[in-house]
Amino acid sequence: MTDIAWIEAALTAARPQAMGALLRYFRDLDTAEEAFQEACLRALGHWPRNGPPRDPAAWLIFVGRNAALDAVRRHSRHEALPDEEALSDLDDAEAALAERLDGEHYRDDVLRLMFICCHPDLPATQQVALALRIVCGLTVKQIARAFLVGDSAMEQRITRAKARVTAAAVPFEAPGAVERAERLAAVATMIYLIFNEGYSAGPDTGGARAPLCDEAIRLARLLLRLFPAEPEIMGLAALMLLQHARTPARFDAGGSAVLLEEQDRTLWDRRMIAEGLALIDKAVRHRRRGPYQIQAAIAALHARAVRAEDTDWAQIDRLYAALETVQPSPVVTLNRAVAVAKVRGPAAALDLIEPLAPRLSGYFYFHGAKGAFLLQLGRAGEARAAFDRAIALAHTAAEAAHIRQHLDRLIADACPKDVP
Repeated sequence: MTDIAWIEAALTAARPQAMGALLRYFRDLDTAEEAFQEACLRALGHWPRNGPPRDPAAWLIFVGRNAALDAVRRHSRHEALPDEEALSDLDDAEAALAERLDGEHYRDDVLRLMFICCHPDLPATQQVALALRIVCGLTVKQIARAFLVGDSAMEQRITRAKARVTAAAVPFEAPGAVERAERLAAVATMIYLIFNEGYSAGPDTGGARAPLCDEAIRLARLLLRLFPAEPEIMGLAALMLLQHARTPARFDAGGSAVLLEEQDRTLWDRRMIAEGLALIDKAVRHRRRGPYQIQAAIAALHARAVRAEDTDWAQIDRLYAALETVQPSPVVTLNRAVAVAKVRGPAAALDLIEPLAPRLSGYFYFHGAKGAFLLQLGRAGEARAAFDRAIALAHTAAEAAHIRQHLDRLIADACPKDVP
């Protein structure tokens, strides 16, 4: 119970709720973040000796609040503390997540905090980046990877966002119904990036990021309670459910990644799949297509295929073409190339992704896909170079191991059959 990996996982899972409560308490981004970091440091010192608390989030909120108040007293002895009315009491911070909002009896500090971070005074990219940093504690490098930009550029983006929030005196309170509707797209984007950060983490990460998938799905369900007739939120929830349903089959016993078409589909979570399929079917009936609905429809085609060979790749190709129209992106085109390879062959897929090289030169999956297409075409030397580049860019051991399987196959094919 006191293993360091468990502690890291507990701190990661508790961060959104703890940060939401601390920010609501102090009304200052930097103070709340410093309070949480101090609480985490104390947890690393106390939990291995005393065992984990019954409620890690409540413990972090209590310790972080007290640590921040101590710091305020030490450094501002001549400055009065804020009026008590400006602070939330601790009982409220640790209460069950229930509050009346638009007639619904629930309160969620995490969802509240997401809408606050997505304030219209901030550019959209700064909104999402700030929320990922403050709410989820993702590193600058992780956020930069999600946006396909450099670390220094993302650091500047987050710093500017914090400065603008401070200068604009953004209220740290739940926005009204109109404001929430205006910020919905940015919040949805952030939820999906949270999901992707958990989904892309392999077994070698110790499971610290795995709870992010469940948290993202939970938040999407809360959004559906606020916007029950919004088809894009249905599509978002459906997409995450259908993807997360594959989790038990995504890695083998050794921790290596298993390709979608090679996964044991009997391990897929059929309850999640049923919920996801029902949501996407409901969303499509609104006839207001959007990027999340299209992606969920693609995931639904995979989920409905009993065997990999039953997959309707032609329809998937058409859906990706529609997604390119609605949401142009080099990553969307790269994903479409996989379907193109199935329908029209690896040469057509390679032609499709070659123009993406300047924009995706630092993207692991680009070089992995390029290597796979080259391998299918029998261009072993070029495939080896692409796989080597993919390994150099791998973020997890599972990603690197997957590419090494291709390299091992190349080496085996190149060796004389009578040489061990």
